[in-house]
Amino acid sequence: MIVPGPILLLGAPGVGKGTQAKELVHHWGIPQISTGDLLRANVAQGTPLGKTAKEIMHRGELVPDSLVNEMVAVRLQQPDTAKGYILDGFPRTLAQAHWLDGRLALSAAGSSSQETPGTQTAALPLIAVSIQVDYNQLLRRITGRRNCPVCQTIYNVYSKPPQRAGFCDVEGAALTQRADDTEKAFTERMRAYAAQTAPVIEHYRELGRFIEVPGDGQIAAIAAGIVAAVERLRA
Repeated sequence: MIVPGPILLLGAPGVGKGTQAKELVHHWGIPQISTGDLLRANVAQGTPLGKTAKEIMHRGELVPDSLVNEMVAVRLQQPDTAKGYILDGFPRTLAQAHWLDGRLALSAAGSSSQETPGTQTAALPLIAVSIQVDYNQLLRRITGRRNCPVCQTIYNVYSKPPQRAGFCDVEGAALTQRADDTEKAFTERMRAYAAQTAPVIEHYRELGRFIEVPGDGQIAAIAAGIVAAVERLRA
């Protein structure tokens, strides 16, 4: 098995990125690193970075890239990242991508000078993998989604409908639809995603470290496609 190194998992809303991240974590035994999780953990634990972030959010402001970068830098020093990690939601901007590339380059230089066995694995360059699903299919996945407010079972009126329309099979409760699962909200999210990630994708494409993987089909088959893509790029 190859050493996966750092992997950025990209995907539009509804492609199943979170599900695939869990599959890859299980396959390679490496952690998933989400900036949202990092932010919540730092705030909950009351770290110096978390306290600063909490003050910023309390003022109704966005947490700046510099603070997010610091949180990521601290997380990447943990021993469980030695073989690699799955990045979720970071780098989100071109500036963050440049910062991360620079940090990985410094890590590579540092591990080479120390000549410590196993330390160079985490200093491999980042690979960006984008999960691709047809727009109309994504629209059906999102707008068809319904939730049971009691047992939290998730249905889809197109692909996984309940036995009785509008009601949970288990609890009999009326199903609900999240406010951001409407077509209008989905269109806005897709527009924002495309605008935000396009420069990041082009950056790694130009470096020869970007690949697209089909996101249709069974979960295991999609995960196998991602693993094969990473192996090709690492080779």
